[in-house]
Amino acid sequence: MKNWVFVSSVASAALAGLLFGFDTAVIAGVIGDLKALFALSAAQEGATVSIALIGTLIGALCSGAIGDRHGSRNALCLMALLYLVSGLGCAVAWDWSSLMLFRFIGGLAIGGSSVLAPVYISEISPPARRGALVGLFQLNIVIGILVAYLSNYLIGQLELGAIEWRWKLGVTAAPAALLLAMLRYIPHSPRWLAAKGREPEALLALQRIGVDRAAEELRAINDSLIAHQQGTQARLSWRQHRVPILLAIAVAMFNQLAGINAILYYINSIFAAAGFGRVSADLQAVAIGATNLLFTAIAMTVIDKFGRKLLLLIGSIGMFVCLSGVAAIMSSGEHQHLLLWMLVGFIAFFAFSQGAVIWVYISEIFPTAVRARGQSVGSSTHWAMCAILTFLFPVVAQHSKALPFVFFALMMAVQFVVVLLFFPETKGVSLERMDDAVMGGAGRAEV
Repeated sequence: MKNWVFVSSVASAALAGLLFGFDTAVIAGVIGDLKALFALSAAQEGATVSIALIGTLIGALCSGAIGDRHGSRNALCLMALLYLVSGLGCAVAWDWSSLMLFRFIGGLAIGGSSVLAPVYISEISPPARRGALVGLFQLNIVIGILVAYLSNYLIGQLELGAIEWRWKLGVTAAPAALLLAMLRYIPHSPRWLAAKGREPEALLALQRIGVDRAAEELRAINDSLIAHQQGTQARLSWRQHRVPILLAIAVAMFNQLAGINAILYYINSIFAAAGFGRVSADLQAVAIGATNLLFTAIAMTVIDKFGRKLLLLIGSIGMFVCLSGVAAIMSSGEHQHLLLWMLVGFIAFFAFSQGAVIWVYISEIFPTAVRARGQSVGSSTHWAMCAILTFLFPVVAQHSKALPFVFFALMMAVQFVVVLLFFPETKGVSLERMDDAVMGGAGRAEV
């Protein structure tokens, strides 16, 4: 039963990642239809995609405080409900404004999930397996992206005509209902319970998730809380938490400056701009999604062995090369047959590095009592950058197909230097000892 509770707890939180990926990527298959249906300009096209990201930014900003106050599990229940409302609402949207409203609601859920689910998994995971287990959230994101692309392709084969886009968006309600049901049966985070002074419940939660020396673990958690003077009134402070805040902002910014979300959202449009037809673009989007899944899975097997920093450095080099290749193809209008391979290479390097690292890294570098709010800082930075770049991508690409990819490539060169010089390694470090690693300690593994 203990193992079942732990597995189901991780699986439930990770399922929020699938909805994250599904809801963000599904727009790629309908933006062409929406553009024609509502006669959207390039700016309106960008707004249609980025409205969800504005909701995501707000969700990320607000959910940290909600999670710290009410617990990640309860807050995730609210996110599941918002996912459900968004999916059903998009399916029955009666005009462009109503569609924008329901996509905004979905964005709130995505932003909240990006904060709450990694925090929850991080706080129930043993140090030696935390990277891989939190990484399951990212793995589910890419599964959700692949499911979105597959769903778009399969629904497109049904020839539903004018209502096709409604089915593509509405099908996201199904996994939302499943998540809402699953969350009812998992325990609160024992670290959150301890931070709230609910020690008997914290001890029971530790026992339920299979911690062998639950009482000893609870004492270590309490000692950490006392040492950092973190009780129920703890606040995220620039003076106290400057280093983890800067690290969270940096890793989140570079995640989006790679261009990943802009590329995923407009993948069909990118292939169309290179001369591919609609069906071909749908199939190649599936290939992109499958590559994302494969290399994220590979990264999950090595993130706790190689560490977060090395993966980021490898990814920086690979993404720079592939993005430069895409820019050259778009600029010259030649060698379009290589475009898929350049994008597949980019996705592979991203999934192996930034994709696997971001939610793990942010979820582990903050102290327990402010972890959800620290995650909120990183997540909101991520979504703010995502909204800006997603809105600007079609506007800039309209004037220069190559320029967005030149910019993304240069940012990966900058990321390499910043990670090499300033990022500490956190693999294998217990949450109670994380300050030593983040604040410049040796960061030796404690497994």
